[in-house]
Amino acid sequence: MLWQTLQEPGLEHLALSRTPGGLRADGLVIGVVGAPPRPFRLRYRVDCDAAYRVRAVTVAVTRPRPRRVALRADGRGTWRDRAGAEVAALRGCIDVDIMTSPFTNLLPIRRLAWTPGQTAEIDVVYVVVPELRLETERQRYTCLDTSMGGGRYRFESLASGFAADLRVDADGLVTTYGDLWRRVPAG
Repeated sequence: MLWQTLQEPGLEHLALSRTPGGLRADGLVIGVVGAPPRPFRLRYRVDCDAAYRVRAVTVAVTRPRPRRVALRADGRGTWRDRAGAEVAALRGCIDVDIMTSPFTNLLPIRRLAWTPGQTAEIDVVYVVVPELRLETERQRYTCLDTSMGGGRYRFESLASGFAADLRVDADGLVTTYGDLWRRVPAG
């Protein structure tokens, strides 16, 4: 699938595949961030178990300067770096949120059982682009409505105060992300 940004130049291409243990997302994002705008090119891979808990994530940027982050997770809130050392600052996070990708919103939307009006606050590993700085961020999701064809959720970053309504398809994939992203129809 393909998403385009609505405020700055940018695109994301996502390939999803089932694995024996769950799901693999392979994404490529190009765009600009910051002021003044800085172009970036980012590639990521997220592996999840059958319950949509992150088990591994790799994020790499080639612009403006090559960087790479790789983490493994146990699905219960423990994260380890490439050398196998625990990253204590990320303890308790189940999900990952890559700043420039609407894909990562799928994870809590699919992981949590939702009914309209239900709210959940979660801690996520937030990946700041293009620096690939890892932060822990508290987020809130509220289910606004659901249907056979998808649903609507309100996303809030509790630290920054940012909020956006997300429309998702029946699989939980974002079709519109406020006034920031929209999925390009296949065809």
